[in-house]
Amino acid sequence: MRAAMASKKIEVYDTVLRDGSQSEGVNFSVDDKLGILGALDDIGFAYVEGGWPGSNPRDIEFFRRASKLRLKKARLTAFGSTRRKGTRADADPNLRAIVESGVGYATIFGKSWDLHVRDALRIPLEENLELVRDSVRFLKKHMDGVIYDAEHFFDGYRYNKGYALETLLAAEQAGADRIVLCDTNGGTLPWELEAIIEDVKHSIEAGRLGIHLHNDTDAAVTGTLLAVRHGVRHIQGTINGYGERCGNANLCSIIPALELKMGYDVLGANLRRLRQVSILVDELANLPPNKYLPYVGDSAFAHKAGVHVSAIVKNPKTYEHVEPALVGNRRRVLVSDLSGKANILMKSDELGMGLERAAFVAGFRRGFKNRLNQYASDIVKTVKELENKGYEYEGAEASFELLINKFLKRHKNFFKLVGFRVIDEKRKEDEPPIAEATIMLEVDGRLEHTAAMGNGPVNALDNALRKALEKFYPELRDLKLLDFKVRVISSGEGTGASVRVLIESGDDTNRWSTVGVSPNIIEASWLALVDSINYKLLKYKKSQE
Repeated sequence: MRAAMASKKIEVYDTVLRDGSQSEGVNFSVDDKLGILGALDDIGFAYVEGGWPGSNPRDIEFFRRASKLRLKKARLTAFGSTRRKGTRADADPNLRAIVESGVGYATIFGKSWDLHVRDALRIPLEENLELVRDSVRFLKKHMDGVIYDAEHFFDGYRYNKGYALETLLAAEQAGADRIVLCDTNGGTLPWELEAIIEDVKHSIEAGRLGIHLHNDTDAAVTGTLLAVRHGVRHIQGTINGYGERCGNANLCSIIPALELKMGYDVLGANLRRLRQVSILVDELANLPPNKYLPYVGDSAFAHKAGVHVSAIVKNPKTYEHVEPALVGNRRRVLVSDLSGKANILMKSDELGMGLERAAFVAGFRRGFKNRLNQYASDIVKTVKELENKGYEYEGAEASFELLINKFLKRHKNFFKLVGFRVIDEKRKEDEPPIAEATIMLEVDGRLEHTAAMGNGPVNALDNALRKALEKFYPELRDLKLLDFKVRVISSGEGTGASVRVLIESGDDTNRWSTVGVSPNIIEASWLALVDSINYKLLKYKKSQE
């Protein structure tokens, strides 16, 4: 019974700090790497690869600090290659740096494709086997555990099966604890991988094997899951699939599939924290989260079509393959011109709009359902009309909430525009333009007239608007404009086309998005800015009630 349970345990090895940092546009600081290490340790990863000790000042500092941490579960590994040709293992700078890194586990890679041995290393095939044996044997004397990554194994197997297997046996004979089959070029298709693993198992015990796949054919997740089906229990990959070229196997897709669909023991209850870790890594990489990632992405459980939403109201299983909360995600209902009444009702509930209560009161407890259906139908009609003009509420939930408030006659205009003027002036060819906005507002019968500069016309208008309002509404002082996007709607009209402006705003506790549409980019920006400020003031007012 214990053996059967043990066979269902999966070792997860994350290499986002090394392999993932080779992804284009990713550059982790030492503090970033320490933060990711702590997060992966907290949710129960078996191994976290830290990088190349001694190869650069950043990794030297990382291992100096990381080796002093008291990790709960994760085994921090130092990465490197087999010894150089013509150098003894105990004199090899790379192997010495691994031993002196202060961590207990090592991962080294060696050549298993004869092409690399001949053309890259330019040594006899037998000498490469000695490099593997010597390096693993040396590290086994000084480390608690050694993982051997067979680089380019699947390519090597295809071109010289016998030699590729010899490299694995050399690592096994020298005492490697795990022997990892690497698809370094990422070109192996799933059915090829299955056949090769089955053959390798005649030489190496399956429980000792690991898998490390790159995603150049978009099959790394599938290949990893198939490897587990064929007995592999040590899987390598990265959070969010970061990695060189097209990335590595995405652990955020692999782990839920293993745990929820294949019955393996991976993270247990900590699976609910997977999305949280995914977002953390994105933030530290300074990259926007990929909303379309399975399981952890914002769109993974987002429903737009009216038929779909109507069905999940009755039973979420109709259009959801797992429960969102199991991976720390949530169900989202999108509102668009494809929406039905079910979208409106679910979205209003999600936003706490009280549409049902409004219908109940308006119907005087009679005809409640009819009134509610009429509300939903009228809102759907309004949304479709607005989206036909270019509005989009999928990414502007704050504007949608304000729209519902207007429909229910609960909306308050916290200020009234009397007029504004924006000047964008460039005086000399080699000088940047100057933007200035002048604005006049009315707040509770009082006029306020002010001006402000900005690094562009929209920034100047935003500065002037808030400058005018802050004396009336001091709570606006912590409001920040976080993102600004412009999309041309009717591209055939050139510079005269209508544009959609999406603005993301935030304060010390929340973030929200608003939308504005107009043929004039300044007016479209103004509409989105007004919604953003009204939303902020509405939420502040509710918090004070």
